[in-house]
Amino acid sequence: MAFDIALLVGRILFGGYFAVSGLNHFMSKDELSGWAEHKGSPMPEIAVYISGLMLVLGGLGILAGAYPAVSLALVGIFLVVVTPWFHNFWDMDGEERQSHQINFMKNAALFGALLICLGAAAAVFTPYSLGMGLGIL
Repeated sequence: MAFDIALLVGRILFGGYFAVSGLNHFMSKDELSGWAEHKGSPMPEIAVYISGLMLVLGGLGILAGAYPAVSLALVGIFLVVVTPWFHNFWDMDGEERQSHQINFMKNAALFGALLICLGAAAAVFTPYSLGMGLGIL
């Protein structure tokens, strides 16, 4: 019982982080589009909307325990693409380098947690989930 509650709280925190981050893409679209354009993203405004949608849907899916493989894939693709492209600290100096290195390492750790969730999907997504899509893992 205590482990089930821990998994539920963990899913809420983990999925909620990505869902809120995705909402931020929509609320800060001008700022993020400018940064995406600066980083050489094609169609930066559309990229911000698509990445925001990926994070919202993936985060909510993780939170609810719905379609875990799809939810984890949406967030995982985002992290794999964005992390080395937008947090390329090795090409920076000073405080900018430090800030981006911290974000790179945070995203790498989040990706590691995502892989743990994928590897332990039956245990992570069974308690208190919507129970949708659990068979696709």
